[in-house]
Amino acid sequence: MRVIRAVATLNSGSRAVAASRTGGVRYFTMGSRVVANNSSNLSGSPRCSSESLSGRRLFSASSMSRAAALSAAELALKQAKEMASANMTPEAVAARMSPEEAKRLSTVRNIGIAAHIDSGKTTVTERILFYTGRVKAIHEVRGRDGVGAKMDSMELERERGITIQSAATFADWRMKKNGEDETYHINIIDTPGHIDFTIEVERAMRVLDGAVMVLCAVSGVQSQTITVDRQMKRYNVPRISFVNKMDRMGANPFKAVEQINKKLKLAAAAIQIPIGAEKEFEGVIDLVEMRAIRNDGQRGVNVKVSKEIPADLKEFAQQKRQELIEKLADVDPEIEELYLEEQEPTVAQIKAAIRRQTIACKFTPVVMGSAIADKSVQPMLDAVCEYLPNPSDITNTGLDKSKGEAAVQLIPYNSLPFVGLAFKLEENPYGQLTYIRVYQGSLKKGQYLYNSRTDKKVRIPRIVRMHSNEMEDVAEIGAGEICAVFGVDCASGDTFTDGGLPYTLSSMYVPDAVMSLSIKPKRSSDADAFSKAMNRFMREDPTFRLHVDEESEETIISGMGELHLEIYVERLRREYKVDCETGQPRVSYRETVTRKADFDFLLKRQSGGPGDYARVVGYVEPNPHHAEENHFETRVVGGTIPDKYLAACGKGFQEVTNKGPLLGHKVIGSSMVVTDGATHVTDSSDYAFNLATQMAFKKAFNDAGGQVLEPLMKTTISAPSEFQGNLLLLMNKRGTIVDTEVGADEFTMVAECSLNAMFGFSTHLRAATQGKGEFSMEFSHYAPAPPHLQKELVEKHEKELAAKRTK
Repeated sequence: MRVIRAVATLNSGSRAVAASRTGGVRYFTMGSRVVANNSSNLSGSPRCSSESLSGRRLFSASSMSRAAALSAAELALKQAKEMASANMTPEAVAARMSPEEAKRLSTVRNIGIAAHIDSGKTTVTERILFYTGRVKAIHEVRGRDGVGAKMDSMELERERGITIQSAATFADWRMKKNGEDETYHINIIDTPGHIDFTIEVERAMRVLDGAVMVLCAVSGVQSQTITVDRQMKRYNVPRISFVNKMDRMGANPFKAVEQINKKLKLAAAAIQIPIGAEKEFEGVIDLVEMRAIRNDGQRGVNVKVSKEIPADLKEFAQQKRQELIEKLADVDPEIEELYLEEQEPTVAQIKAAIRRQTIACKFTPVVMGSAIADKSVQPMLDAVCEYLPNPSDITNTGLDKSKGEAAVQLIPYNSLPFVGLAFKLEENPYGQLTYIRVYQGSLKKGQYLYNSRTDKKVRIPRIVRMHSNEMEDVAEIGAGEICAVFGVDCASGDTFTDGGLPYTLSSMYVPDAVMSLSIKPKRSSDADAFSKAMNRFMREDPTFRLHVDEESEETIISGMGELHLEIYVERLRREYKVDCETGQPRVSYRETVTRKADFDFLLKRQSGGPGDYARVVGYVEPNPHHAEENHFETRVVGGTIPDKYLAACGKGFQEVTNKGPLLGHKVIGSSMVVTDGATHVTDSSDYAFNLATQMAFKKAFNDAGGQVLEPLMKTTISAPSEFQGNLLLLMNKRGTIVDTEVGADEFTMVAECSLNAMFGFSTHLRAATQGKGEFSMEFSHYAPAPPHLQKELVEKHEKELAAKRTK
């Protein structure tokens, strides 16, 4: 009965629920159905009585059989969930939400720290943890003091000074709002900067509500900043921009602001200006409230706020404040109206406009500071709380499988049925650790959940909050939070519900692997550990792939680049004590056709019993609609090939394009059209037509101008300007230079290079720049390989095949 009363509470305005008393029996009517509860007779008697009242049948709850009572409760619970999910709009939720729940939700922030390599993401996160009291002392990246930054928990990360895995933590930040202290609960994910580990950024952006995009005050927007920007836009993640390294020589935050506007095509304006610059940097002026903010005390723990702005900066501050208002007027109708009426917006109006347009992803406020110098990190935290959204400000949608995957809104309300997404897996000494973002409902220890992909029921034995590699056990997690659970066997991207809702969530975007190499353990006794490690790595990282080459019988691993695969080989050695031999890196080439070619192929074989007979006629041509997808079509008239055999032709085309005729790599951008054919009464079969299609395609491939495509990488190289000539010589041999940018003391070059030409490039770059240069690569597109390279590759492939045949 409690369940039915709960339905009444949730849906008091939507369906009539009436209760009346007659002789100690309470009647609840839902539509035309009446359920009676005899509160005076709870003896558990097996009697089952029914009587008529206004033509309705009444059942005494005390006299129901146990099974019937159970089914009634389950039905009522199901109806409660259905009605709740159908009627709960954000407005309805706000009206029903308790003040405590509304307060909790308004102070939650789920943010990621993302940026280009070496912009200071982990250093910024270390300061956030220190100033919020989560760590007692600051430790630097690269483990210079033998400890290393808190968020770089892996030994490899501390050695190399890079983030390899995204790490989650949480912190509470107290800030003054309207004269009162308010505590905000911030879930933070620190992400890697290297393109090789882009999946870590991808899945973080999938589940976060907001982000802090860190930029270098000297370099501004860099290549990986553009990649991160693309990922934020893919998942509609609002961001504030933090210009770090303000104490460096050549620091210019306004260059970064201009580049955000131009290169990222996102409206941006500084909401602070620096007091001093480079070594003289001492704090910032808040342009919204027109006040000076400086750090004082050991490690900058004390924040001094003054209404007095240095005299030499007053005019500049007014000018930049006006620029901020003008930029807001471009994107916000309310400020635009005030601006046109030549009225000065109030502080509250400016803050409200910044928050509105930041959440709408139309604007990013730019703050600045220096994490390494412990300056102006606290005002950035205030901006996170002030301008980034809480979970209820963001529209998250799921797909309803019962309605053809129609979009449904998920509402961060604890009383609603649970919906969550497993976005990251990690192997732990205690078992598999699964990171879950709770989108709707709450998660309790011991609760049962359903995996919407496998339809399996799982129990949640333990819930923890992560603090890098440390854990804090909790009994319950509310809507909008991020947690980790043990004992759940699932894959990255799986949706969990409490079983009452047929919902699933869209997973994250997973880019294709661009590089492969063969690998095998040096000792045969390590085969089990090797297999266990590979299974774990593939579960944890969707961009890490493994397959066994059928012809060479070699184990091939594929990933996002040299560094990506190198890290996994190193982890095998350290974590599993497995030394491996690796072969030459392999490039993921593709094959395609360049012109139309007709085919008329007859497969006719006799082998004693029923033979194989199939004839297919048609043509092969480049796919006119999509250069990277294959297309199969049948235009058979008169039934010369029955429909069941046409389906086999389609499967044959799919199989033959998985392994191209030239190099055995995938075929892309090809279209095959079957126009005619012939069958035999007894010898034709699915197998025969499948095989005939494959052989016809291979035969027509050369006539259609079969060509090898190689992956071109967008390569960005940065080095001191003095090495510009060396870099130009280095890159002219490897690819096409697309763009160059010469800064005050740094030179940046963007080039399109063949991946094949980039193996071992890091060694050459170090030699050409005295170790001061750095580069990043990301896949751009496939392009035809030079004729001499194609000839070499085809000859090499044919020799390998011949060698295997003679074995």
